[in-house]
Amino acid sequence: MAELVRIEDFIAFANEGKQVNASIELRKQLVSEKVHPGATEEMKGEVDMYLLFGDYTFTVGKDVKKVSKIYMYGSSEESLNDAKINKSIANERLKMDYKRLLDAKIILEEKFF
Repeated sequence: MAELVRIEDFIAFANEGKQVNASIELRKQLVSEKVHPGATEEMKGEVDMYLLFGDYTFTVGKDVKKVSKIYMYGSSEESLNDAKINKSIANERLKMDYKRLLDAKIILEEKFF
């Protein structure tokens, strides 16, 4: 079996008529981004950010592969409204991937941020 490492790889595999099963777990990961010194006077040394991940588990026969995709990132200091907008964008991106998977006959329980 070819190396399957992206969602697109599993969609192509399913489109060839292979049975592909999938599940997804969503997670929010906090990260600190180092800011280059001297960028601006107001900049701190680090910026706290978050990443919204979709962790897919694809099963093809006995092979199980995990694929993680970042759906959105944002600043931990953003307003509540900006956080809602980012979550909405992430959910719309998820819906597009769910549709691509469904079109390839890969069924999974849809979850949203």
